[in-house]
Amino acid sequence: MKFKVDENLGRRELQILRTAGHDAIGVRDQGLGEAADHRALEACAEEERCLITLDRDFGNVVRFPPRKYRGIVILAMPDRTTADILATRIQEFLDVQATHSLGQDLWIAEPGRVRIHASTDPLDAP
Repeated sequence: MKFKVDENLGRRELQILRTAGHDAIGVRDQGLGEAADHRALEACAEEERCLITLDRDFGNVVRFPPRKYRGIVILAMPDRTTADILATRIQEFLDVQATHSLGQDLWIAEPGRVRIHASTDPLDAP
């Protein structure tokens, strides 16, 4: 799987994804560290990458409809986050992702569970 890691995550998180066999690159590596949210997602779409972020703003499916992208993963973290908690959250996501297709959905990895919000187009509804 191809991932783009948002600026609010670091080298350790990139390495976790790479060690798991994924093609992962950081937005900072591409000079997008200070770019607007929509620009980071545009780059994801162009490169067919799924965005992994801590930024809950990406959960706004009206502003950032997941069906336009290769998926959006939000790592929901407690107010006091440690590197170990973050590594655990990524691993929990990867464990679920190993048996489910990312599709073009919004994934929210929370403590002990991963919620998947299937991408739907209101025009496709019966």
